[in-house]
Amino acid sequence: MRFNVIALAASVSVLVACGGSSGDSSADTGTTAATPSATDTGAASAAPGNAAPITGTTHEVKMVGDPATGYKFVPENLTIKAGDGVKWTMVSGAPHNVAFQNVAAGAKAQLIANMPNQEMGELSSKMYMNPNEGFTMSFGNVAAGKYDYVCTPHLAMNMKGSITVQ
Repeated sequence: MRFNVIALAASVSVLVACGGSSGDSSADTGTTAATPSATDTGAASAAPGNAAPITGTTHEVKMVGDPATGYKFVPENLTIKAGDGVKWTMVSGAPHNVAFQNVAAGAKAQLIANMPNQEMGELSSKMYMNPNEGFTMSFGNVAAGKYDYVCTPHLAMNMKGSITVQ
């Protein structure tokens, strides 16, 4: 009985931790914030805060979890062009999500706008439980820079990735 209570408490803790953002950035993981490039003119294809369409290539990132080989995004690091899209697909080891971290204030509104109906919390996608579930996001109208993200349930297992927008 005691084990069941402990297991239930641990499960609730994970779900609460994955339930959204508190606005507290004290849990910094040391990742680099996305910053606009020096050549960024501020010109955009859509007004900031409005969802921008994918106008280039859509790249796939697989969300993989396996106790034997690890929990990871494949590829872990991806370089794309502004206007490209990224499709994250849950392969194994659920639950998985994509939660952006340390995003510069100027880029935050556009990332949020490009995640319509996908957010579980600020800059965090929904949880995906079944193989082939996932979401596609545009990086249209997003400033050049590096955008780091993690899988919230598997952060302790170092499941992280980054998108570099050129």
